[in-house]
Amino acid sequence: MDSVRGGVHNTVRAARTRVDIRGGPVMTRATFILASAAALLVAAPAAAVLHEGATAPALTATGALAGKTFSFNLQNELKKGPVVLYFFPKAFTPGCNMEANAFAQHIDDFKRAGAQVFGMSGDNLDQLKEFSVKECAGKFPVATATPATIKAFDVALSMNGQRNDAMTGRTSYVIAPSGRIVMVHDDLNFNEHVEKTLAAVKALRSS
Repeated sequence: MDSVRGGVHNTVRAARTRVDIRGGPVMTRATFILASAAALLVAAPAAAVLHEGATAPALTATGALAGKTFSFNLQNELKKGPVVLYFFPKAFTPGCNMEANAFAQHIDDFKRAGAQVFGMSGDNLDQLKEFSVKECAGKFPVATATPATIKAFDVALSMNGQRNDAMTGRTSYVIAPSGRIVMVHDDLNFNEHVEKTLAAVKALRSS
């Protein structure tokens, strides 16, 4: 037990190593980490997302699947079954990587529920080609959300009171074959997006 306590004590002490950033105020490393976390908590997703019951806008997009160029038309894909359309802020950032990993790990569950998954962000095609291999494991396509798409789906990133119409927030839509949006989850925290969208497509299948 004493060795465990000692390990925790050493970890905390190490986290308090002082950091001096170019002559600025000296702060502990722990304070710096907490300040960074607080900045993320201030970030808030755009409030003007589409609501449940709304009809999904028409959408044609180009992106990547397993590193290769991929194009899709949302209305055509809906003829095959429900669609999970999830928007994420930026490829190769920690939360977006983990969210993509989670969707990839559960893609067979979505398929068994009859649904397809498409990810979208403001990233360019070259970035998404790499992202589709490294983080999506080639399991589902990711496409570029143009400013027009971001506006149509009301998913512009809002952070610290500033709106960025060229980047998307983290918003997931579950869209029924009829085109009706049956579930919306709008949260910059990636943790529940896969769980909630999968539950929604399962409920849609059983209804």
